[in-house]
Amino acid sequence: MDYQIFPPEEIVDAIIKLPLSKSISNRALMINALSGNAGTIAEVAKCDDTDAMSRALDSDSDEINIGAAGTAMRFLTAFFAMQEGRTVTLDGSERMRQRPIGVLVNALRDCGADISYAREENYPPLRITGKKLTGGTITVDGSTSSQYISALLMAAPRMEKGLTINLTGDIVSRPYILMTLGLMEQWGVESEFASNTITIAPQSYRATDFTVEADWSAASYWFETAAFSFGDIKLLGLESRSLQGDSRIMSLFNNFGIEAQWDNESALELNASPDITPRLVADLTDCPDLAQTIIVTCCVLNLPFRITGLSTLKIKETDRIAALCNELRKLSFIIGQPDDSTLEWEGARAPVNADVPLAIDTYDDHRMAMAFAPVALFLPGIVIRDVEVVSKSYPEFWNDMRKTGFTLEEITPSKVEE
Repeated sequence: MDYQIFPPEEIVDAIIKLPLSKSISNRALMINALSGNAGTIAEVAKCDDTDAMSRALDSDSDEINIGAAGTAMRFLTAFFAMQEGRTVTLDGSERMRQRPIGVLVNALRDCGADISYAREENYPPLRITGKKLTGGTITVDGSTSSQYISALLMAAPRMEKGLTINLTGDIVSRPYILMTLGLMEQWGVESEFASNTITIAPQSYRATDFTVEADWSAASYWFETAAFSFGDIKLLGLESRSLQGDSRIMSLFNNFGIEAQWDNESALELNASPDITPRLVADLTDCPDLAQTIIVTCCVLNLPFRITGLSTLKIKETDRIAALCNELRKLSFIIGQPDDSTLEWEGARAPVNADVPLAIDTYDDHRMAMAFAPVALFLPGIVIRDVEVVSKSYPEFWNDMRKTGFTLEEITPSKVEE
């Protein structure tokens, strides 16, 4: 299904109850399962990724398909590797079968895991025979995906020798590693992270009752909306002292004139001003999920930029670097890519076809849909294709847009630019 989006005349006092963090939810679900589900998680994110994780943890099947849920694939690989006496084939969508997992599989094998590839080497599906893992000291490339490292860390306390991980290269998404360690601490597990080495001794998770905070990644699309509309928007459910690295969106959007202020511990008010930076230079190594929001905002505001730290975007739901360049070209912006981890724009434009509504392809990627939707404030009638993709992390996104005053009309593909 495609939506053609028309903006409200004015956004006034919009109040958005944000979805819960799927990053925290998935970690909490795995840690709680490793504790024997002795504690209670009050509520988890209602989205495809967390649903896939919950279903898999509750399943007694020997064939588990997690669809497009990348976090679940990584975490469950480690989880099932430790389930003694159980053999599971862990599979996913066609895109998931194209996302490499060899770094994690090799690390788990170094810990004693019995994992083989059911089809292509280094890619799902995986055939996992659970056993007691030895652990010990391993070396992992920290420049690939923090989810590999988080999966290993959560499994570490249950290993016979515990686990010491020596990280090589540039560590990407470090805040997600710190999030994992912080959550493990709330379940009673101690760790040490010194220089590029993480050490976790053998120990037990304790029963813990836990509450998941709202999602800062989801908040980013409302920061973008505030920057485009000069509207007043209030976001509910966020934590001011968050474990989420994407809370950096507050400081990043200062560059776009957005002042964010807490009116209490869980309500954040966004107010816009015309005071924006003349050029944005930012390293998103620690928060790559903000890349689409930041880059689309820069372009629409005609703000030159150089954004680095994007190396992991190629192995997300889609190749997000290619997807961004393709779709921004439809808006006339010619994005430069000097290397595999950098995108930049210094004002280069190209002509566009203004005779038909402009349609944004979403590439089975929830963040493409949500990052481009607020562009309707500048281009009324823009079309977002395959809008169902937002269910991966923020199923209520379109309803929240309607509540804010946007008009969303279902449209057939024949009416828009191919």
